[in-house]
Amino acid sequence: MNLSCLSTIDCTQGAVRAVRFNVDGTYCLTCGADKKIKLWNPYRHLMLKTYGGHAGEVLDVCASCDSSQIVSCSADKSVIVWDVSTGQPLKRYRGHAAGATCLALNEDSTIAISGSLDNTLMCWDLRARGDSACQTLREAKDCISTVRISDVEILSGSVDGCARRYDLRNGKCDEDFVGASITSATFTRDGQCLLIGAADNKLRLLDKNTGELLLEYTGHKIDSFTIESEVITNDNYILSGSVDGNVWCWDLVSGEVKYKYTHERNKVVQSISVHPKKDAFLSASTNTIKLWGDASEIPQEEQSGD
Repeated sequence: MNLSCLSTIDCTQGAVRAVRFNVDGTYCLTCGADKKIKLWNPYRHLMLKTYGGHAGEVLDVCASCDSSQIVSCSADKSVIVWDVSTGQPLKRYRGHAAGATCLALNEDSTIAISGSLDNTLMCWDLRARGDSACQTLREAKDCISTVRISDVEILSGSVDGCARRYDLRNGKCDEDFVGASITSATFTRDGQCLLIGAADNKLRLLDKNTGELLLEYTGHKIDSFTIESEVITNDNYILSGSVDGNVWCWDLVSGEVKYKYTHERNKVVQSISVHPKKDAFLSASTNTIKLWGDASEIPQEEQSGD
């Protein structure tokens, strides 16, 4: 995990709100303050296509499992499904009463789930002809900051300090209260634990079934920003952005800080995307993204130099 910066891209989007690898890590998406989404080959510094149609900042974006569609959500309250090749919007969903802050797709990309400043999670059936939410989850008492989906569970984090896990098999909702606004929440790769980031500058590793606190990771600084944290693909390391311009890396088992990857000093690193197959990740800060990895693991034809 002693990775180096393989690529730096100026996205010219005002501020990049989220960066996301596609399903196989070949391409990535950025969305930003310019109200647009951009598709990139980060290995070649190549911008492939721009998607425009939102009326507000685009706050999150996901690629479908076959990379044929993109789903985005925006401060304009809408969720849009895009055709990757034509760049045209295929569907627009407008159920939220306030800006849509975060987004996730299920494994086969048939359901999109968006979280919002209106305290709700809305589930959208992308196969249906209608444009109404197929389900609305209203348990949160404040804004939704993050959402993830596993095969049978939805995990959300809220400014009310609760991480909520919805078990789709039996309709059960489990809540873990951490005492500070939640900025990120994700499953570990083995599905046994939850990684919860909060505004008290702590990352907490919780046992998914019992809610027991297994470990805390500290040193980074979150303050009032919505800063993402991730688990690396092999479950060995934890990554988190920080307001100091670094991506912090801890050993998952010991909690020891192993590395700090400097994106840009004293500029907030708010978004991270982990490569689905390799020890590599993308970080986003202000208007740039960086690709971090081991050059020996990247195919020679994909490398382009920084």
